[in-house]
Amino acid sequence: MAPRIVVDAMGGDHAPDVAVEGAVHAARGGGVSLVLTGPEATIRPLAARLAGGDAALEALPIRFVDAPEVISMDEQPVSAIRRKKQSSILVGLRLVRDNEADAFVSAGNTGAIMAAATLVLGRLPGVERPALAALLPTRDGTTVLVDVGANIDVKPQHLEQFAIMGACLSRAVRGIENPRVALLSIGEEEGKGNELLRGVHQVLKRAPINFVGNVDGKDVFSGHADVIVTDGFTGNAILKSCESLVKELYGLVRREIDNSLMARIGVLLMGPTLRRIGRRMDHSEQGGVPLLGVARPVFIGHGSSSVKSIRSAIRAAATFTERRVNEAIEEGVRQLGVVAPEETSAETRDAVATGNARKVRP
Repeated sequence: MAPRIVVDAMGGDHAPDVAVEGAVHAARGGGVSLVLTGPEATIRPLAARLAGGDAALEALPIRFVDAPEVISMDEQPVSAIRRKKQSSILVGLRLVRDNEADAFVSAGNTGAIMAAATLVLGRLPGVERPALAALLPTRDGTTVLVDVGANIDVKPQHLEQFAIMGACLSRAVRGIENPRVALLSIGEEEGKGNELLRGVHQVLKRAPINFVGNVDGKDVFSGHADVIVTDGFTGNAILKSCESLVKELYGLVRREIDNSLMARIGVLLMGPTLRRIGRRMDHSEQGGVPLLGVARPVFIGHGSSSVKSIRSAIRAAATFTERRVNEAIEEGVRQLGVVAPEETSAETRDAVATGNARKVRP
């Protein structure tokens, strides 16, 4: 059976147009069954228009679930999920929790998605902190960078779990049997970094992973490691800097081409090569990043996601589901012999799921 993916039609700066169009393109591509959440009176006619009419829409593997409330990009996450129990985010996550879908994709409010996913879906056994993972281009392929924004303050055991989860992702999605895992620091030597990083280094040396030591900033894109572990503050800064650098370099190259006949001729000659490089550097090819450690697959896209980004995120969520990455993570964390205490009670998750806001204590 094709993976069933929930798409938050109201998530992102350009929703619902971009989210719905991306879903329509993904549905046409085959291999997935989609559920769109949002105000049905708005998103169904839009989908019909984009699909080419009601009959064309009926032929696509798309269904709609009404979610009349929307959590905007600038709302405070915990307050929003308490107040808007029928939001497109919460309605979609409940569908996944209740096994009516296999994975959830949204380009909406990142904080709200992470908080709601943890509350509604819960964490995998033994996982203390879910983490966001991104694939960065390297000389010969990609490397997994984790965490890229979910956890600002971390402890050594959190980074150990990030390493396990990143290795499982690399093994399942990239097919690397024994991924090389490195710790991001300010130098390659074991004693480099602050007290936290020195402690983490010792923990990772004992962990059931292929730990290859520290890497510093110059080796993030070198391919020296298949997985690079860091805290969410540092990881997010790297990710945003990369996106900005690529954008600015692209603009610089365009200006130089526009101002030079020889450059335009060179572009014609190097067109195929430049397009291949562009695809590798284009973050919309990935579409979104997985929230590792929650009980069901959740992918979060950039707020400014394009149609291509949404389509790519749906494809990534389907691959994550088909290759059973969560099962691999659960087994990997189990090897650590740690059972994390529940930070979120079943009563609290039920309160969010049913909308009983008075019981919610995120």
